[in-house]
Amino acid sequence: MFRWSEIKAHFKIMNPYIAFGFILFFAGLVVGGTNSAFSDYLEQQLRALGSVAESLDNAENPTLAFMVFIFLNNAIKSIFIIYIGAVFGIIPIFFLVLNGMVVGFLLQHVAETQGTGDMLTVVLGLLPHGIIEIPAIVVACAYGMKFGVLLLKAIGRIVIPGKEAGKSGREIEYFMIRSVPVVVILTVALLVAAIIESTVSVWVSSL
Repeated sequence: MFRWSEIKAHFKIMNPYIAFGFILFFAGLVVGGTNSAFSDYLEQQLRALGSVAESLDNAENPTLAFMVFIFLNNAIKSIFIIYIGAVFGIIPIFFLVLNGMVVGFLLQHVAETQGTGDMLTVVLGLLPHGIIEIPAIVVACAYGMKFGVLLLKAIGRIVIPGKEAGKSGREIEYFMIRSVPVVVILTVALLVAAIIESTVSVWVSSL
């Protein structure tokens, strides 16, 4: 299950879904940065994040509080999104687009209100997102979409029985087995991202 060759081989199978995931995220980023129709909703999302950050900042050990919150928030969401993809892969698609929109709106808002100097600080602060978190979330959503596709195929084969009627069970079983190492890898990656974001990113933002 945890052989690197098998993990690598399955990642190759997942490449189309991962590529589609990045397309969805960047499409959301463009929409969030250019379409004012969603500004009220996105501002509400950022305000909610701001209130959480403020409460964590008042904790006895803010760095540890930020690290634990960021890690648990991202890890739980990523694992959840893989398996909630069973709902025809719809929720992972929505999750990717929404995250892209929030990042796009944030960058556009900072550029408009605070100028390019603060934009650089924000970009540096977002580096853990770009290098580790975003790819991890995209991979999780890609697996969620794949799970949705497998279940759609299974339903189709039940409705229209044929020679491949028993194939869906084997495909889903194989997918579930291969998803376990991915969950472990994503959890480790998101822990590293949480450590960086709660230390380096906070330091950069304070400059």
